[in-house]
Amino acid sequence: MQVTETLNSGLKREIKITVPAGDMEAKLMARLNDARGKVRINGFRPGKVPVQHLRKMYGKSFMAEVVNEILNDSTRSIISGRGEKAAMQPEVIMTEDEKEAEKILAGGADFEFRLNYEVIPAIEVKDFSDIKVTRQVYDVPESEVDDQVKRVAESARSYEPKEGKAAEGDRVSIDYVGKIGGEAFAGTDQPLVLGSKEFIPGFEDQLVGTKAGDEKQVTVTFPENYQAAHLAGKEATFDVTVKEVAKPGALEINDETAKNLGLESLERLREIVRGQIENQFGSMTRQKVKRQLLDQLDAAYSFEAPSKLVEAEFNNIWAQVNRDLEAAGRTFADEETTEEEARAEYMRLAERRVRLGLVLAEIGEKAGVTVSDDELQRGLFEQVRRFPANQQQEAFEFYRSNPEAINSLRAPMFEEKVVDYLLGQISVEDVKVSKEELMADDEEAESASKAKPAKKASSKKAEAKAGEAAGEAEEPKKKAAPKKKAAKDAE
Repeated sequence: MQVTETLNSGLKREIKITVPAGDMEAKLMARLNDARGKVRINGFRPGKVPVQHLRKMYGKSFMAEVVNEILNDSTRSIISGRGEKAAMQPEVIMTEDEKEAEKILAGGADFEFRLNYEVIPAIEVKDFSDIKVTRQVYDVPESEVDDQVKRVAESARSYEPKEGKAAEGDRVSIDYVGKIGGEAFAGTDQPLVLGSKEFIPGFEDQLVGTKAGDEKQVTVTFPENYQAAHLAGKEATFDVTVKEVAKPGALEINDETAKNLGLESLERLREIVRGQIENQFGSMTRQKVKRQLLDQLDAAYSFEAPSKLVEAEFNNIWAQVNRDLEAAGRTFADEETTEEEARAEYMRLAERRVRLGLVLAEIGEKAGVTVSDDELQRGLFEQVRRFPANQQQEAFEFYRSNPEAINSLRAPMFEEKVVDYLLGQISVEDVKVSKEELMADDEEAESASKAKPAKKASSKKAEAKAGEAAGEAEEPKKKAAPKKKAAKDAE
């Protein structure tokens, strides 16, 4: 096998590999001789089939297997033998000439192919002693735990049917047909606590004073800053039928309340609520610390990132951006930017992500950071738990049978472990802050940029993680979510 480098420019490489026809012939004959003692052909005793007869029958298919074997085995060995790491799977280029291909399969020509790939640049891990981050810490007061426990208790509050008119605080059960611009949408048996502000502003107020059996037309206007831009400022009418009015029972916060929620005591409820709140704010703290760390690593390491990796990362980001804009009914103009400016901003973001990913990978490799099978298994179960119960087995099988999907779980776990390693090596100063300070967006530096979608994308992970934690901490909000259905249906 002859290996010749035909391109070495920056990170780009092209390698020409030539396997002499004699070597191809030898590999083919080895396969034919092996098959000779295994195949059964009418008219021949086992093991007595002439090799040339086998070649006539199976020669091309066996040679095709030889070609695939060379491509699979040589690609990895050649690149590693050169002391290089390919950024992505190399592109294999073979002859497109049918006559030439036939000669190769017949064993009458050398097998030539080329590998096009980009290498991962050499990264020298620098000293961490100059990296300093501030960790904002919020001590959750008992009053916040009290408020959250009260909201949880509200979700377990009982209601009793009420004769007469609905007042604020009462729960009504309604059917409705809403109309916006001639388009209708409906809901049935929707519970709504008047005064909860779960529906569009003004909707609940118009139901105060209604009673079971009443039919009422409610007219509301979506807020100008409504999240779905295509509904913002628009008027909607709802034909509402009140099916039941119920008054709330006494709000009790005691061991019995906790037991109704499946817990053994009020103390245990408070313990869980505190843990969820602390996890919520701990996640925010973690993301802010991580952002500081990554910003300093980004400033410390400057090198060319493999273009194919950057392109792949950009495509993922860009697809998500467009999905988000479409879902919100917004345009780049609504975000005070242009598509061209947004593309440039997101390309910079993609380059940063790729560069930081390579830096963290190198640091982790040098430090011996690994993700164990047990950790990966726990991560897999955690991921599968997010699917509906009837889809979990299917999701589990998908991950177990798809190496790329498993790697998509392993990569962020590895990254977080490298971050943990770095936090143990750098200077971390804890600073007590208020809840408002912790929750404040610390991206003022980006606010001047016209590419506002990029601003949102750069904090998407932090927002997502904080949102998940908040959802777990604020159980009443999760239970109240269906009450927003009227607005959701309109969207």
